[in-house]
Amino acid sequence: MRKGTIVLHVIVAVFVLISLGFTYTKKVVVVDEAYVVNEPLKYTVSATGGDITEDTVMPPFLGRSFNGFKEALAFKESGGDYSVVNQFGYMGKYQFGKSTLKLIGIKNTNEFLNDAELQEKAFVANLERNKWVLRNYIKRYAGSVYNGIKVTESGMLAAAHLAGPGAVKKYLLSGGVERFEDGNGVPVTYYMRKFAGYDTSYIVPNKKARI
Repeated sequence: MRKGTIVLHVIVAVFVLISLGFTYTKKVVVVDEAYVVNEPLKYTVSATGGDITEDTVMPPFLGRSFNGFKEALAFKESGGDYSVVNQFGYMGKYQFGKSTLKLIGIKNTNEFLNDAELQEKAFVANLERNKWVLRNYIKRYAGSVYNGIKVTESGMLAAAHLAGPGAVKKYLLSGGVERFEDGNGVPVTYYMRKFAGYDTSYIVPNKKARI
């Protein structure tokens, strides 16, 4: 056998041995279908290059659907964090107070904070209760404009979540003059404007809504 042929065979053998020393593993990712969103996601940041604030960073865009409503409200309340407790003792993704939780049948706040599904059920139950309280006001005032803000069902329900349905009633009965503010200085008018125009028809008024 020629010397050149021997060298070539040696090189090939070495290459094969080196190649066998490496393995390729294909990573398989399993997607839980329960977390797949079939709507486009969109994040908005400041186009001016200024500081990023709550109003320049938005949650995933889910349109004006009910899911869009609850996720936008949750983002405003807690950044979507189920475990948050603020300086006033309001808890969870939607920032519930103890008195509101008792109204819908929840007494164990530790269980509430550690149960995401329970928090979601509480949010819906509270909306159902508030929609029942405001049912006549929704019929009477939806479409009206106060202080440049169009009154909508979703805006009223969001404001009721912030300050209670009584504060929404007073605002509407006063013609937009009486504007309640929460402990952080956020007025009902802010929620009326920010959460206007969402589809909350999914929520059925229920005087006795409880978990």
